[in-house]
Amino acid sequence: MAPKFGTSGLRGLVVELTPELVEDHVRAFIAACETGGALCLGRDLRPSSPRIAQDVIRAAATMGVPVVDCGEVPTPALALAAAERGAGAVMITGSHIPADRNGLKFYVTSGEIAKTDEQAITAALGTAPASDAAPQVETDEGCGARFVARYVTACGPQALAGKRIGLYSHSAVGRDMMAEILTGLGAEVIELGRSDIFIPVDTEAVDPETRAQIAAWVAEHKLDALVSTDGDSDRPLLADETGTIVPGDIIGQISAQALGAETVVTPISSNSGVTQKGLAVTLTRIGSPYVIAGMEAAGGKVVGYEANGGFLLGFEADGPAGKLAPLATRDCVLPLVMTLIAAGAGTVSARVAQEPPVVTVADRLQEIPQEASQPFVAALAQDAGARAEFLGKLGGTEAGVDLTDGVRMTLASGEVVHVRPSGNAPELRLYVEAQGKAAAEALLAAGLTELRAALG
Repeated sequence: MAPKFGTSGLRGLVVELTPELVEDHVRAFIAACETGGALCLGRDLRPSSPRIAQDVIRAAATMGVPVVDCGEVPTPALALAAAERGAGAVMITGSHIPADRNGLKFYVTSGEIAKTDEQAITAALGTAPASDAAPQVETDEGCGARFVARYVTACGPQALAGKRIGLYSHSAVGRDMMAEILTGLGAEVIELGRSDIFIPVDTEAVDPETRAQIAAWVAEHKLDALVSTDGDSDRPLLADETGTIVPGDIIGQISAQALGAETVVTPISSNSGVTQKGLAVTLTRIGSPYVIAGMEAAGGKVVGYEANGGFLLGFEADGPAGKLAPLATRDCVLPLVMTLIAAGAGTVSARVAQEPPVVTVADRLQEIPQEASQPFVAALAQDAGARAEFLGKLGGTEAGVDLTDGVRMTLASGEVVHVRPSGNAPELRLYVEAQGKAAAEALLAAGLTELRAALG
């Protein structure tokens, strides 16, 4: 599919992310958005990321903007560095999608771009170079160290003392920093599965083989928990002491409570149990720009999180040992650390069991072109008969429908089936919610089977 903007910036096949296209988008970004006169630059570990970084540097030079090269760093570490400097930023990453794809995430001086910024960038495409000056590049070698210090200082060197934690490092750009953070908090860290070849890990839809491997590692090494991230390390993955993966929205609920938040902003795909926790809750469309807009509207002690686990801190919070400055971009570290700390001397599974008894699970059909998925989802949205036929095959009937983002159908049983095409990848997402794990997983499996049949 041709490169396009989605909920996480510009993404597309590497062969289509040509130097000309990348430079055009970077010039448009600088022309249309507030960058503070400088651009911080980071990248993930995909083979194509270094080349695209050079494209970004050339484009910035043609606009007379110096670049601060932060190197291979997590997206939230880059966002933190840019905020400290009052600068814009570009992160080169395709997040969790395969290595034959890549992308650009843009940050203005106030943080992640909003939908209005995205529209302004699109309108500014074709901006002509304003200068033929040589690139001005400064290297920020301390970006990663400051990111590590953020959590160690706020949580303290004994926060995870006595914990034996596995780190599935694969090809995540933040793998070494994650190890430093966990060790700095007192945990014993066992690194597992490091790879020099890029592995696309989707923390929201972990494949069965990876789930089995994680469970085997937890048992073999007698771990209290196992953690990991996606490719650019802005989405967390947590498995408990039994090897069971904890959903990202449950991690978000626990972290919100641990940080003393009063308001939660989260997409409509997240676990509805958060509405039972005594917090003010705002539901949005799926995507961090919508969550950020909701957080800005709410103000106060507000946090945001997504079903993929990415956590956004909207206020200065108290950690166990110090302050945590706001960081309103997806962060994988904070929810992992706060959930592990919240477990205390007990187990992660015991802490998760304290949450409202609502189970959400999600998965995806890959290599489904939007030309096929979007008409199918549009038909579900527009035709009650089509929804009735689809739900009937799952043994349910419709009690309500929400079209905020995709088609979210509430069944008479209280279960939820939510179908949504990806905004920037050839994927069709399915989210389901039920009162128990077995029921949720059975509904998910049945839903995926019917979607495959419907889409051929």
